[in-house]
Amino acid sequence: MSGIFGRLRKTWGKKTAERSEEGQPATRRPEKARHNLFEAAAAYVSACAEDDQERLEEAAAWVSPEALSFGVNELACRAVIALARERDESPQTVARTLLGLPAA
Repeated sequence: MSGIFGRLRKTWGKKTAERSEEGQPATRRPEKARHNLFEAAAAYVSACAEDDQERLEEAAAWVSPEALSFGVNELACRAVIALARERDESPQTVARTLLGLPAA
């Protein structure tokens, strides 16, 4: 998961740098549809898993960095819980296995 958060920081670092001389945000093209933070998180994480930088940056632009971070965290929690139930293991065991960490 550190890869996802590293990409999140990198993507939003570029967004922060895109400011005019007056300190105003750079203009962006109008969005066709509004996305909620969970849609953004799902699109962001799936793009990251598929190593699709274009989709990753698009999803990151849908919501604020804070909202995206919350959504990614919520998605991670739900995924670990679902896998733990499926495997009949504890969430801690599943999380450590996914990250390649030794058993606690």
